[in-house]
Amino acid sequence: MTRLVILGSGSKGNALAIEHDGDTLLVDVGFSAREIRRRAAAAGVSLARVVGIALTHEHGDHTSGAPLLARDLDAPIVCSGGTWARLRAKLSKARHAPLSMTTTVQLGPFRIESAETSHDAMEPVALAISTPTASIGVAYDLGRPTAAVRYLLRERTALVLEANHDDVLLRTSGYPPVVQQRIAGAGGHLSNRAAAELLADLVHPELAVVVLAHLSTRCNTREHAHGAVAPALETAGFTGELHVAGQDEATGPFAFPPRVPQATLPFR
Repeated sequence: MTRLVILGSGSKGNALAIEHDGDTLLVDVGFSAREIRRRAAAAGVSLARVVGIALTHEHGDHTSGAPLLARDLDAPIVCSGGTWARLRAKLSKARHAPLSMTTTVQLGPFRIESAETSHDAMEPVALAISTPTASIGVAYDLGRPTAAVRYLLRERTALVLEANHDDVLLRTSGYPPVVQQRIAGAGGHLSNRAAAELLADLVHPELAVVVLAHLSTRCNTREHAHGAVAPALETAGFTGELHVAGQDEATGPFAFPPRVPQATLPFR
């Protein structure tokens, strides 16, 4: 069985865990190592067998716990070459499992694929993690959903997708115009409206769980995000669960057991 737990997501930090039969893969660790451990324990996530730490990009709200956790858990860092170059000084004693659009990484039961995003970082990526019973797409800090990201997120069992800001709340946030332009620009973050449009295109019969993540503290609310995305998913025929991740508490767990084969009629 595969389990997905969002340990926390928002402007102040992002982290999630995927478990399969006793092995754990951490995806982004944007809290201190101590806080990651506390949240994992509270959510019932075991860190006894962490096979790797996958990072989407180098920004602190996705990587701050990586140096200590990589050392203490003896876990390789899975990331793009650009992310590794930016973090190498802090991760000098860690092992690097290189990830690119043309390569995948297999760690225990987890197969990790990636697609580069348009965020203002050094070679940021969206991720897709597959296990024997589930396939989970994770896309934060998108800026714009490129064709490569759209392709990567197709046919997944679960999607964790950024819904960073509401367009109106961003305009009335009090942020200077240059900051607003950066957030809403191609190298910034995905709005609720853009997330809804992308998710509607990704709906398919096996999509069981959608989690909206990385909500801005100042420019979004759970109600705004859910209110923008839920109608689009319903119109697209989505029959699974829609959740909005919180900054200060875990969301999940979501369990994905092996599929039960459908009985087949005897050949006549």
